[in-house]
Amino acid sequence: MNDQPDKIRRSHPGYRAGSGWNLMLAPRLAHTTAPSARDFDAIVIGAGFTGLAAARRIAQLQPQASVLVVDATTIGDGASGRNSGFLISLPHNTGMAGHGSPAAVARKQIRLYDMGLQWLHGIVTQQAIECDWSPAGKFHAAATKDGERSLRTTLAQYRQWGVGYRELDADALHDAFGTAYYRYGYHSAHSVFVQPAALSRGLADSLPANVHLWEGEPVTGLRGSGPFQVQTASTTLRAGRVIVANNGFATRLGLARDRIFTIYTYAALTPVLAERERAKQGPDSEWGLIPANRLGTTLRKTRDGRLMVRSAYSYQAELPLARVRDMLQDCYRRRYPGMAAHAFEYVWGGATALTRNGALYFGEVRNGLYVSLGCNGAGVLKGTMFGKLLGEMAAGHHSPELSDALGLQRPNWLPPDPIRRIAVVSALKWHKHRAGLER
Repeated sequence: MNDQPDKIRRSHPGYRAGSGWNLMLAPRLAHTTAPSARDFDAIVIGAGFTGLAAARRIAQLQPQASVLVVDATTIGDGASGRNSGFLISLPHNTGMAGHGSPAAVARKQIRLYDMGLQWLHGIVTQQAIECDWSPAGKFHAAATKDGERSLRTTLAQYRQWGVGYRELDADALHDAFGTAYYRYGYHSAHSVFVQPAALSRGLADSLPANVHLWEGEPVTGLRGSGPFQVQTASTTLRAGRVIVANNGFATRLGLARDRIFTIYTYAALTPVLAERERAKQGPDSEWGLIPANRLGTTLRKTRDGRLMVRSAYSYQAELPLARVRDMLQDCYRRRYPGMAAHAFEYVWGGATALTRNGALYFGEVRNGLYVSLGCNGAGVLKGTMFGKLLGEMAAGHHSPELSDALGLQRPNWLPPDPIRRIAVVSALKWHKHRAGLER
C-alpha cells in the first residue's frame, strides 16, 4: 500500500490486518477485472452493505440498466466484513429526532428496519447464502451502577415503543454467560446474528446479471453532473447517476466534509475453544452481548466455539495491532479470569463513520448524485435498508418507506480540523473515562 500515490492511499483505509471473519472463510476469487465499458447508467461507489443493496435494487427495478459497483478493497475484507455481525432492528440512536414525537419516530424507524430485515432475509434465502443467519436476539449488560441506569432508561423507551424484553439480574447473567462481571441486563429479540464477511461475500457474488462488480480499484475523484466523471486509480468512468456509499471516505471525494468523520474500532476472535472452555462462557452455543456504554466491550460467542471481543475507538487512524491486542486481552481477562488462555487467533481494526448527532447523511445531494453515509456503527441492517431505499430513489421509485427515511433528522454541522480533531479526541477520552468497567 505504501507504494501507491498519496491521493489513492487516502481514498480508502489501508488496514494493518485482514478481517478475522474473512480469514476464516475459504479463499474467494475477487472480481478485479476492469469492465470493458466506460459508460454506465449508474455507478455505485462502495461495495459494502449499503452499496450492494443500492446496486441490487436499481438492477431489480431497471433490469435493462447497466450498473457498476466499484470498491477500493475486496469483498469480505472491507468495513462490511469487519463488524460484529449483529443485525439490530431497533433504533441505534435512541435520541433520534424527526417529524413527530420521539416514540412515533422510533416506531417509524422500527418499521423501516423490519422491512429491511425481511428484504435481506429474502435475498439470503433465495440465493442460498451461507452466513450463519441466526435470529437469537441480543443481550445488553451493565457492570456499573451508571450502566444499569442507562439500560433502565433504554427499557423505558422500549415500553413506549411497544418493544418486548426480558430483564436479567446478576445471577441470571452469570448463568447465561458464565461470568460474574455484570450486575444487570436484558434480552431483546430484535437482532439477528450473521457471519458478516460471509454475508458480504454472498450478497456481492449473487448480484443481478446487469451489475458489474469491480474490486480493488480505488475511486480518487468525482466531478461533473449528467454525466458524472468518476476517476479511479486507472481510468475515468462516466454515468448519469452516481450513488456514493463509501461511508467516511466520501469526504475524500468532496462530500459531507462538514457532516461526518471516520473512526476506527477494534475486534479479536479466539481460536476454537475446547468444549470445557466454552462451557465457562455459559450453556448456550451462541450469544451476543452489547455493553451499557457505547465505548464499552461487545462480546459474541459464535456457534463454532469462538469468542469475539470488540472494544476501543481511535480517530482517523488505526492503532498499532500489538496495542490493540493488549487492550482486548485485558477486556477478555477481566470478564473471564478462569479461562485456560486469553489468546486471540485474529485481531483487526475497522473504519466506520459517525455524525455528531447520530443521524444518517441520506438522499439526493444534487441532480443524479445520491448518498447514504454515516452508519454510526450500525451498518449491516441499517446500511442494507437505507441502501435499498437509495437504490429505489435513484431508479425513480417512490414509496411511503422512502418518504419516512427522508423525513428523519439530518446530521449536524461539524467544525473543521484542528477543532474537530480536538473535539472528537477529547470526547473519546471523556466517554472512555465514563465507561469505566464497561470497557
